[in-house]
Amino acid sequence: MSKSLEGVIVKKAHQLESFTEHQIHEIAKCADPVTGPYYFLSNYLYIQHPTRGGIKYNPYEYQQRLIDTYHNYRFSISLMPRQTGKSTSAAGYLLWYAMFVPDSTILVAAHKYLGAQEIMQRIRYAYEHCPDFIRAGVVSYNKGSIDFDNGSRIVAQTTTENTGRGMSISLLYADEFAFVRPTIAREFWTSISPTLATGGKCIITSTPNSDEDQFSLIWKGANKCVDEYGNQTDIGVNGFRAYRSRWQEHPDRDENWANEQRSQLGEERFRREMECEFLIFDETLINAVHLLEMAGIEPIEKQGQVRWFKRPEPGCTYLVGLDPSLGTGGNPSAIQVLEIPSLMQVAEWQHNKTSIQRQVAILREITGHIAECTKSNTDVYYSVENNSLGEAALVAISEIGEENIPGIFLSEPRRMGGGYRKGFNTTNKVKLTACAKLKSLIETRKLKVASKNLISELKTFVAKGVSFEAKEGETDDLVMSLLLTVRMLQFIKEFDEKLDSQVRDTLDDFIEPMPFIMV
Repeated sequence: MSKSLEGVIVKKAHQLESFTEHQIHEIAKCADPVTGPYYFLSNYLYIQHPTRGGIKYNPYEYQQRLIDTYHNYRFSISLMPRQTGKSTSAAGYLLWYAMFVPDSTILVAAHKYLGAQEIMQRIRYAYEHCPDFIRAGVVSYNKGSIDFDNGSRIVAQTTTENTGRGMSISLLYADEFAFVRPTIAREFWTSISPTLATGGKCIITSTPNSDEDQFSLIWKGANKCVDEYGNQTDIGVNGFRAYRSRWQEHPDRDENWANEQRSQLGEERFRREMECEFLIFDETLINAVHLLEMAGIEPIEKQGQVRWFKRPEPGCTYLVGLDPSLGTGGNPSAIQVLEIPSLMQVAEWQHNKTSIQRQVAILREITGHIAECTKSNTDVYYSVENNSLGEAALVAISEIGEENIPGIFLSEPRRMGGGYRKGFNTTNKVKLTACAKLKSLIETRKLKVASKNLISELKTFVAKGVSFEAKEGETDDLVMSLLLTVRMLQFIKEFDEKLDSQVRDTLDDFIEPMPFIMV
């Protein structure tokens, strides 16, 4: 139900009016399709300043360039620091568009409900402070939408997979798009793109987050400004115009301000939110700055779905870890191969529709390939994670016969009662210890990650409660199989004298927390 307009500072719809000659000239200037937005925003837009209250909008030079990008390009994407007026400028432009481009449907999609409401509040404030002769009449006036009597409407929604589906959108404004959950952002963009293809206009603004999310992909495409003939263009290969501003362009910000912000935010957050570096916002296991510097390589060879980044060599030892799955299309199963003493990831495999029996067969193919290349069956160790589904993998290994799988099946000792249980069991405490070891090895650049897919998973492997796991909607199977090889590495030096000397220096710099007893 529409909110009652009685007592609200709006202009009633469809009422007869009379205008002075001056007012007609002003309306014409605001309605001009070329210069109208600049004139309207500079003369009739009022905003709420956080300390000075309501003031007239007086755009800085970089904000004028931002408005130019909004208006003159059908698709635009803007990378801007925090608190530089991107949402305020967008709110003013959206209000102009709704009032002076009749029959427009404007969708505001924000990463959170409060974000959508905040943008609508800025639009409402600007509208309520416009003089009556400038603004359009209002048919309905709600917190989440405004309908004007010229046929235009503004709708604000949280970004979901289905936001905007079924709407005929004239203008999409996606705010802080980098902070929409990656799976949702991908589905949203897939859903909304056909609507934009019919002639819609799109404005995306955000501070950066991951360098692999949907915002980053669009930003990278917008910065590839070379046509098929090698000529420079002002839009990217994806049709987007890229705009970027820097905190130094704001007249109230200098090095003293920057130093104060660094001390308050920390270097990492300052680099992300003010320098606009694509550092991940979430608390990832691996430091976000280090993740930004990591770059994978292309496989040198593919054997089916197994990606090889380096050919196995005689004289080296190889650890092969399998993290099994049901193989029914849900979570993938994964295999990682780690070389000693180089500590390089030399191969990996991942799939979500491979039966457990076939997963073990692929494990055997990998160890067989290593044994063939190294001319040795004793320089390869393999194991599986034996929680829940791992039991089925153990059965499959038993059916094949360990003697038919090249290499040595590695199992951890039981902590209670002695003896061995096949494979490695993962408890929360064991996982945390392995995570800490992996973090140390990667951040000290001792463990060399080759796979782009693995790096992508590390960027979404984040703190959750007292542990680490994939962000909602993402996977972590490549990471979990790598954690298994790290556990194998720690355990193997305890009984293999040859390997003890090779890996001691690598592992000795990692000091586990001392146990304590609470009384």
